[in-house]
Amino acid sequence: MRRNEVFMQTTLPITNENGYFEIRLESIGGLGANLCGKMLGELGALFLDLNASSFSSYGSEKRGSPVKAFIRWCGGDKPVRINSPVVSPHILAIFHEGLLSTYPVLDGVTQDTRIVLATSLSEKEARARYHITAGTLFCLDALKIAMETKSRINMVMLGAIAGISGFVPLDVAETLCRDTIGKKYPALIDANLAGVRQGFHAASEAAPSPAGSPKVSPADSPKISPADGSRTSPEEGITAQPATRQEQYFWGYENAPIGGINPRIGSTVSNNLSPSREGYVPQFLQERCINCGLCDSTCPDQVFQFSPGIYKGRETMVNNGLDYYHCKGCMRCVEICPTNALVEALEAEQKELLHFLPNQDLLPDSIQYEKTGANSWITSESFLDEKRMDGGVS
Repeated sequence: MRRNEVFMQTTLPITNENGYFEIRLESIGGLGANLCGKMLGELGALFLDLNASSFSSYGSEKRGSPVKAFIRWCGGDKPVRINSPVVSPHILAIFHEGLLSTYPVLDGVTQDTRIVLATSLSEKEARARYHITAGTLFCLDALKIAMETKSRINMVMLGAIAGISGFVPLDVAETLCRDTIGKKYPALIDANLAGVRQGFHAASEAAPSPAGSPKVSPADSPKISPADGSRTSPEEGITAQPATRQEQYFWGYENAPIGGINPRIGSTVSNNLSPSREGYVPQFLQERCINCGLCDSTCPDQVFQFSPGIYKGRETMVNNGLDYYHCKGCMRCVEICPTNALVEALEAEQKELLHFLPNQDLLPDSIQYEKTGANSWITSESFLDEKRMDGGVS
C-alpha cells in the first residue's frame, strides 16, 4: 500500500490545554527509542495530516544509558510552537521495566495517560510491583515478541503505541515501517512488519488495567515522604516513583548520594550496560580461539580480557574471556571472528555465562559488583536486585 493510499485526515480524540496530543518514550540506549520517536513524528505529519514534532534526549554514553523521546501532534491548522520536553503525556511507552525502579519515568502521569509497558508481568502484577497508581496500563512482552519475529523491540513498541492510541490504523504503521526500514535494510522488512503487527494486536487485545484496580494491602502500599515526595516500597532499595504531577519526584542536595554521584542505570559509576542487550550474547568458545585480537579491535566497549600467556608454545596475549557487565550485545565480535570462537547465543538459555571476567580497571576499587549475573535484560530480576559492594544500588 503506497503512502498516498493511506494518507488520512485525523481528528485527535484528546489534547492538552495547548492543543497538543503528546507522547513520551522512556527507554535505554540501544533499544531504538530514538528511531521510534522519529517514526512517530513522521507518522503524524505524513500519514495523519497532522503537524508534528519529535526529538530525543540522551547522554554521551548513548547505548546503555537512559533515553527519552518526545512527540507532539496537533491539528494541521495549528503550528507546533512548543519545543520543550513532554511533561504530562497522553501516551507513555516504557521500553524496559527496570527503569521503573531506578528512574522517575512515571513523572507527569495522570488518570488520562495510557501507559504501555514492556514486561512479562500482567497488568495487575506490574501495578502492584511498581506502585503505578494512575493512568491506564497495557502490558506486553516486547522482548519475547521481538525474538519470535526476529524484529526489534522498537518496532514492537511502535505497533503497540498505534494499537493503544485508538486512532492510528495498523496499515498506516505498516506502511511507515516499510518506508523507513526498506530504505536501508530491505531484507528485514518482513520481520519488522511482523513485529509491528504483533505489537499492535498484543496491545489492542490486552486487558487494560485502570488505576486503582489492583488490591494492594496497606503493608505493601508505598509511603509518601513529606520531605521529598518520593515513595518508598517495602522492598529494600526500591523507591517507587510518583505517579502524578502533584507527586513530583525531587532529588537535591538533601537526598542525593555523597559527592552527587548518580547511581542510576547507565551511569558511568556502575556502567552496567547489560540491560541494553536484546536477548542475545556472544558466547566465547575458548578452544576455537586463535588469539588474533580481531574481537578486541572491533569491540566498542573493550570487553575482552587479554593477558600475557602461552599459545602454541610461544608467549603471546591470550583472550581469557569477556566482561558481560559492559557488553551491549552488538555482536560485532561474532561477525568478525574468523574461527567461530564467538557465536550468538540466547541469553535466557545460559545458566552461567562462561569466561565472565569483570574488568576491574574500569571501576574504582571501592565499587565492585556482586556476582548476580548480567542477564538482567532477560529476567529483569538480577538488574532490579543487584547491589554494589560499597552499599550503593545499581
